[in-house]
Amino acid sequence: MNLLYFLTPKAEVAYLYDDFTLRQALEKMEYHRYSSIPILNRKGEYVGSITEGDLLWAIKRMYNLDLQAAEDMPVMQVPRKHDYQCVAVDTDMDQLVAAAMRQNFVPVIDGKNSFIGIVKRQNIIQYCYDQYRKTPRGQCAVPAMAQPSAPRQSL
Repeated sequence: MNLLYFLTPKAEVAYLYDDFTLRQALEKMEYHRYSSIPILNRKGEYVGSITEGDLLWAIKRMYNLDLQAAEDMPVMQVPRKHDYQCVAVDTDMDQLVAAAMRQNFVPVIDGKNSFIGIVKRQNIIQYCYDQYRKTPRGQCAVPAMAQPSAPRQSL
């Protein structure tokens, strides 16, 4: 299986540019109803991600919950708890699933470091569920990437 099977292309993904303000970030996230969103530079490279929590904590800590005072703050000055790990387009499924277990979406970049889209954790789960539903009842077909290792023997 190829990562591209799960890819939502950049043209269908809302994102921010690194020169946007906190207000622009809030407006875009509200409009698209996203709880987190990728950040790109003007060359189209992935530079990080920001969450609603990151924005809320910045407004609280730096502007005492005064949104008007915070609206011109550059989005890249907002402290972020963590950036979502991105993967290369040729990443194998094990690495993709490992990244998706830790975050809602996985940003995907090409060989030139350009952002090409995201893989949503929901799409991976839906695929696995569909595969499970295709198996005969009573049999659980676990993909190789998710099979548990052999049990350890105790001494």
